[in-house]
Amino acid sequence: MLKLKLAILGATGSIGDSTLKVAAKNPDRIEIPAIAANKNWRKLLKIAQDFNVAHVGIFDENAYKEAKESGLFEGKKLYCGLSGLTEIATLPEVNMVVAAVVGTTALKPTLAAIEAGKDIALANKELLVMAGKFVMEAARRKKVRMLPLDSEHNAIFQCLHGERRCDVAKLLITASGGMFRDYTYEQMLQIKPADALKHPNWNMGPKVTIDSSTLANKGLEVIEAKWLFDMTPDQIQVVVHRQSYVHSMVQFVDGSILAHISPPSMTFAISHSILYPERGNQVCEPLDFTKVISMDFAPPDTVRFPCLRHAYGALRAGGTATTAFNASNEVAVAEFIKGNIRWVDIASVVGETLSAFNPIEPTSLDDILESDSLARARAAEIIKNKFLH
Repeated sequence: MLKLKLAILGATGSIGDSTLKVAAKNPDRIEIPAIAANKNWRKLLKIAQDFNVAHVGIFDENAYKEAKESGLFEGKKLYCGLSGLTEIATLPEVNMVVAAVVGTTALKPTLAAIEAGKDIALANKELLVMAGKFVMEAARRKKVRMLPLDSEHNAIFQCLHGERRCDVAKLLITASGGMFRDYTYEQMLQIKPADALKHPNWNMGPKVTIDSSTLANKGLEVIEAKWLFDMTPDQIQVVVHRQSYVHSMVQFVDGSILAHISPPSMTFAISHSILYPERGNQVCEPLDFTKVISMDFAPPDTVRFPCLRHAYGALRAGGTATTAFNASNEVAVAEFIKGNIRWVDIASVVGETLSAFNPIEPTSLDDILESDSLARARAAEIIKNKFLH
């Protein structure tokens, strides 16, 4: 196997942490020439020192200036802003880019990496939710691999290995249900940002954790699965599985179901994806079936958690409707974190934005970015008129 040379976009986040754990366990197979993050330059410095990283990108301009003025990056090349992330993603010494930057920031660097012939280890859902048509077209044209890092999509990827696509009946994407899965509506009215940042099973970033609590994250995964695996909305089903041991399943036309099972650690999915088709060295302890393990499954409640219903509606509407779903959700979550709207209002903002949005079939990335901007403006207007008094 050709030695992996990774550029990790989002190196200081939870996906970055897990990727570094995998790299540390496979030093003979993985090098890290480049890393990037938003503003945590001190953590980037430690990573650069620990893994002998030559190229370091800092998105935030003020953090970049601080890092440069510190004089601590001697012998390293520093990059700033979106152009810096794009440079890092297209370095000649990189052959795979880990796209783990949250939000729309990863779009241009990832597309540039694809054009440069780099394989993509994808952890950023927004890339395919916003621009799946263009990202997947570019990947096919450049013959690069799109390897899913999300535990759910990696599980499906593993279950589909060696199977004929015509034999696939449906994808079963599991969801923990989040920390509020047993709350009444009255309890949901009292949820504070600090409450929504405590996931029962996973250690994730704040935006993903809040999205998990509303099931918006599962909606994003459904849309992503459509693009990764070329499935219709009706072929993608969400199943609540509290323990997060079964990461997803595939049901075949004969009724058989294959499942992928591991503890709730991202190291399993990341190791498989970046080292595919080989297997890496063990990073975390597997499940021990000599001990009692309980697993239960149930359908999601899209009445109490309407963000999932909105995601399916956007997927069926097609075009830039999924862009609007993502954009309005990002705006609503940001306002919830600030304390300007309630947790239950997140889904209301998303639903109202989609109702007022006229999706188009995009012919260029500019169409996507314009729709993203329009949806954000509409969501902000709804919040201002309805919730900020």
